[in-house]
Amino acid sequence: MKPSEGHFYSRVFGLIAAGLLAVALYKILASFIAPILWAALLAFLLLPVNQRLRRRLKGRAGTAALLLTLAMLVALVIPSGLLMAIFAGQASELGRRVQDAAASYQIARPGDVVKLPVVGRALHWLEARVAITPAQVQDWAVSAARTLLQTLVAVTRAAFVSALGVAVDLLMTLFLLFFFLRDGEGMARSLLALVPLDAGRKERLTDHLAAVTRAVVYGALLTALVQGALVGIGFTIVRLPSPVVFGALGAMASLVPLVGTALVWAPAAGVLMIQGRWGAGIFLVAWGVIAVSGSDNVVRPLVVSGRAQIATLPVLVGLLGGIGAFGLIGMFLGPIIIALVLALLGFAAESLEGPGPPQAPSPSGTA
Repeated sequence: MKPSEGHFYSRVFGLIAAGLLAVALYKILASFIAPILWAALLAFLLLPVNQRLRRRLKGRAGTAALLLTLAMLVALVIPSGLLMAIFAGQASELGRRVQDAAASYQIARPGDVVKLPVVGRALHWLEARVAITPAQVQDWAVSAARTLLQTLVAVTRAAFVSALGVAVDLLMTLFLLFFFLRDGEGMARSLLALVPLDAGRKERLTDHLAAVTRAVVYGALLTALVQGALVGIGFTIVRLPSPVVFGALGAMASLVPLVGTALVWAPAAGVLMIQGRWGAGIFLVAWGVIAVSGSDNVVRPLVVSGRAQIATLPVLVGLLGGIGAFGLIGMFLGPIIIALVLALLGFAAESLEGPGPPQAPSPSGTA
């Protein structure tokens, strides 16, 4: 065999073997992708604390990792348990109010919903302008209730299975977090050594991705907490029930791109106006637009300022695409991948232009 043929054969064999191993590795890790990504993200965010704790413990990496993992367990379980207890109590109170309202208006079946004053006024308005009778509305209500009940049964079953999956994923995440905290820096150095860039560009790339990661994570989480709290305060001011329940829903809704917390406060404002509480409804709309939605323009710049140089559009595209591709973790992973691509494109442009003064790795502008 000629040397050139041997070289070609070895390269083809290496590529095929690498491809097969990559497929096998993916099949092995596919069930644990989400816990691995969450554990890696938490380990990165805890890196400064982990380094300080190691120094205090005189380099005992295992002890520091164990203490931090236990601290994360406590930080996740206790506040979540308290919030769930309050949430359950207020949700129960909300259900009791609905039952009391149904009893007071003698609503025994879905079709009786027309007895509600708000619904009755709306039906009279429709009947005067559109050829819709109360009997038709009752039929629609019964059909909608039947569909809703079937959907709720399916959703409840799926939610129970999903809750078990979340609990297992949480335990797996904490288990993996210990090893990422203990050995993560060494693993990162080994992976970085495989990247075919010079030392200067590697440092710029890692600094940029670290800044983008912290900005995206801290910006999203702090904004969610602030907006959720403001939604709860708004509901308290206008004397709507269960402000903690709707505040928690507002915090989750704030993570939804474009619409955000309007998913929670806009329907509530509509209900207030239908009830004739126009002042409270208008106040809640103003509160939602100015205080709740406007807080994003205050909190996020405070967190992001000085951390990351990446424009809003790539972050939004990464967030939307990341959630669709990777689920909830994609909310953070998507913008990071976009930032990596932009940084590598910036390096490629620098290589084509030739040597020059150092530039930021991302050509996309400021946040």
